[in-house]
Amino acid sequence: MTSIEPLKNIVQELSKIPGIGHKTAQRMALYLLSIKASELDYLIEAIKDLKDNVGFCKRCFYLSYKTDLCTHCSDEHRDKNKLCLVSDSKDVLAIEKMGRYNGIYHVLGGVISPLDGIGPEQLRIKEFLQRLKTEEIKEIIFALTPSIEGETTTMYLTKLLKPLNIQLSQIAHGIPLGSDLEWADELTLNRAFEGRNIL
Repeated sequence: MTSIEPLKNIVQELSKIPGIGHKTAQRMALYLLSIKASELDYLIEAIKDLKDNVGFCKRCFYLSYKTDLCTHCSDEHRDKNKLCLVSDSKDVLAIEKMGRYNGIYHVLGGVISPLDGIGPEQLRIKEFLQRLKTEEIKEIIFALTPSIEGETTTMYLTKLLKPLNIQLSQIAHGIPLGSDLEWADELTLNRAFEGRNIL
């Protein structure tokens, strides 16, 4: 089926999207072939609009549409004293979906990972520290990936932030509801014990 060059090309390009395997890319390509030309034009226009008009907030580096500041940074009703530190924009989306956090964010753009050639210099740590000089942040909530790299980044930043006398907290990590203890890795199980609640 993918010997047809245009189909082969689109499958190859769609397969580059994280989480999209070859079979899913084929199904997507066949779907694109089946829709009306006008629907395809809307999709192409939406992709072009995304690429042309979505950038990064100049303050927190979350996604921003046609403006210098994102909706969170420009929202006067958000708690500007509380800052949630995340590694990626998708983390902001997940936290916002919860609907309970009303503070601001800072997107680091990854976590420290020496094996991948990512050190503190490759992240937006300098910009983060600069914000702390100009904004009245009273609490920093670490919401980084619960992995060795996320823990390394948290430890590195905690050492830098301790002298500033800002309250530091970290979201709890542990065993997800409905899962069995036997499938939990050591790090997750350890964090679950550390973050246990008094009953």
